Amino acid sequence: MSKAFVKESDGADDDDIEAPPIPAGSKNYITPAGYTRLRSELVSLLSFERPEVVRTVAWAASNGDRSENGDYIYGKKRLREIDRRIRFLTKRLDIAEVVDPVARPATDQIFFGATVRYAAESGDEQQITIVGIDEVDPARGQVSWISPIARALLKARAGDTVQLRTPAGIETLEILEVRYAG
Repeated sequence: MSKAFVKESDGADDDDIEAPPIPAGSKNYITPAGYTRLRSELVSLLSFERPEVVRTVAWAASNGDRSENGDYIYGKKRLREIDRRIRFLTKRLDIAEVVDPVARPATDQIFFGATVRYAAESGDEQQITIVGIDEVDPARGQVSWISPIARALLKARAGDTVQLRTPAGIETLEILEVRYAG
């Protein structure tokens, strides 16, 4: 097979991962747990995964013809993915501002890091935690502080009702509980 048919690099794979945008004039807020998780991922990539892939690629390259060498081709692709993720994590951690919600004085007002239990008009209760844009996990109820639900809840207090603008219309939410846990 000719090298013309092997896609080793066309430059498109080297573009940085598109990060969730940070609102103009804002900082990249992140919880201590989120910062630790991202930092651990970066250390793991640099210390373990990347060196292992480099060893595999070097071994595969020493076998001769690279045009039909699956270990070499896949290894180079994986190496680009790892390097892209390392660049992304490095940039995000450099601009991160760690905010510890536990260090906040006791309050029932909603700010970054709050875990909020609320009820919709239908009576359904939900619980969310407001976190940084790099640590969002909807399955665990973690939403970004720039999400529509978080923006509707910010600065409200337990017992308040807020209006959430949704595609289906305006929904009224009653805040049942606000807490800050570590």
